[in-house]
Amino acid sequence: MCDSEIEFLKAQLATARSEIKNLRQQLSNLQHMHTKEIQNVMKILNDYRCDGCREKQQQNGQRQDMEGSTNEDDADVCTFKPIGVIKTVFNEKRAVPRQASLATALLSRIDISPKTFNNPGHSLDGLENFSHLWIIYYFHRNPNHAKAKVAPPRLGGERVGVFSTRSPHRPCPIGLSLVQLDRVEDSKVYFLGTDMVDGTPVLDIKPYIPQYDVPVNLKEAEFLNSREAPDGEETTLLDRNSATSNGQPLPNVSVPNWVLNSSSLNVMFNANAESQLQELQIEKNSIVDVLKADPRSVYLRTKYGSQIYTFQLGDHTVTCKFDDQNTTVTVLQVRDVVNFQEMDGECSSSNE
Repeated sequence: MCDSEIEFLKAQLATARSEIKNLRQQLSNLQHMHTKEIQNVMKILNDYRCDGCREKQQQNGQRQDMEGSTNEDDADVCTFKPIGVIKTVFNEKRAVPRQASLATALLSRIDISPKTFNNPGHSLDGLENFSHLWIIYYFHRNPNHAKAKVAPPRLGGERVGVFSTRSPHRPCPIGLSLVQLDRVEDSKVYFLGTDMVDGTPVLDIKPYIPQYDVPVNLKEAEFLNSREAPDGEETTLLDRNSATSNGQPLPNVSVPNWVLNSSSLNVMFNANAESQLQELQIEKNSIVDVLKADPRSVYLRTKYGSQIYTFQLGDHTVTCKFDDQNTTVTVLQVRDVVNFQEMDGECSSSNE
């Protein structure tokens, strides 16, 4: 055997070892996800109540309300009934954007439940006159393990108090998202900007009103309110604040530096992915919005670094490769979930 053949075999061996290492990392990642899914299932089973149990629990609650609660813990419990459900392209928590503003190309909708009102469409009358909405919802897929301190992704593992973050793992798992209204149809609300899992229960919808929701200098606002403003001048303060924001904190509004230090990855597509996007007629920006903000958890990013990452986007599975050293992520493959499952079935059948 000549030297060139030996060198070729050594190179092949090194490549095989590298692939084995990547497969081990992916296997460990899947085991971690499997453990979390088991925790979610256990929580659902522990919280499950049949219709008869719910009715009995409600009757007991009503009786306690009439007689007066004698248990301090019972008095501290608040019960809410969802008004509807959110439909999104994210069937699982993996790769869901951390903020709605990071996924402005993704269209989602809210279906108002007919159990909320006899005519649910009537509750949305006039909402079409607003451009943005606040959506308040319940993190129904999160296991109940809220901690006093959490590790935000931007802090790279450093922990801060949960109430100084927007972590979904909270003692009261309630989410709040500011989204852009697309349209209202009957009892459905379509919006742009998605950071929720498909099937998320909605607790409330409120219109976004800049005059009330944009922070202002309270002293200046007090001065303006103390005198009668001429027509049109009441919006001067709002316009001045909005014009100077440009994505940065407004005057007299402070946030920690780690909140502002957001890194944006360069998202690229190889030739294979480009052709698959055209074949499946998928909007490229929807994938870019998900990946540019790095959807990986701190655990995955710090423990495994650059790696193959797969997530589901609606009816499609996206496979990509992160390059942390060059702050890039390359989309390698976009496949139809149905075809992917069919192929898996064929493979498993051939192995039987």
